[in-house]
Amino acid sequence: MFLVGLTGGIASGKSSVSSMLRELGCPIIDADVVARKVVEPSTPAYHRIVYHFGSEVLLENGEIDRQKLGQLIFSSEEKRKLLNSITHPEIHKAMLKQIVFYFLRGYRYVVLDVPLLFETRRLTQFLNHTVVVYCDPATQLQRLMQRDGLTQEQAEQRVAAQMPLNEKRGLANHVIENSGSREDTHRQVLKLHTKLEDSMDFLLVRVIAIAATASLGGY
Repeated sequence: MFLVGLTGGIASGKSSVSSMLRELGCPIIDADVVARKVVEPSTPAYHRIVYHFGSEVLLENGEIDRQKLGQLIFSSEEKRKLLNSITHPEIHKAMLKQIVFYFLRGYRYVVLDVPLLFETRRLTQFLNHTVVVYCDPATQLQRLMQRDGLTQEQAEQRVAAQMPLNEKRGLANHVIENSGSREDTHRQVLKLHTKLEDSMDFLLVRVIAIAATASLGGY
């Protein structure tokens, strides 16, 4: 089994591509979903967040108020680094458990759906393939305005706050062009899926894993 990183930008269509891959039977590990789970009440990260940021970051039901916490960390680099030091190890640990689970079930590859894949670069060294979902700037703005009910100025500000899709496209091994119809995007996803299924990368990974296990058994 090998790892494939999937990323994109706001309103580029990454979630749609992720859903298409899931429908094709690909195991998807969604970093956003994992990030929400590791801060659920009673988890170690939850208790540390409440300890450092106080009960004011909680909703009435006791869950983390993500919007309020976000406002706190984006106004302070120190607080942002503190939150990352709490959540990132837990997120990576949870993702690793899922990767091992899929490895043991014999999947050829697993898709890691990570919005900030190229911004943080923490996972890129472990990936055999990286995929960016791209759409042209005009289409991205239009979709964002329609989806979130934003003005053009508001949409432009949100897009400008992220790494440009053109830059991400230059860093990826594969590009899904999502400026056109859903059918066109689906054809590209099918082509990518076939290419990954036919890849021999998983054989090399399994050979390395077996060799490492055998060598550990000698101790």
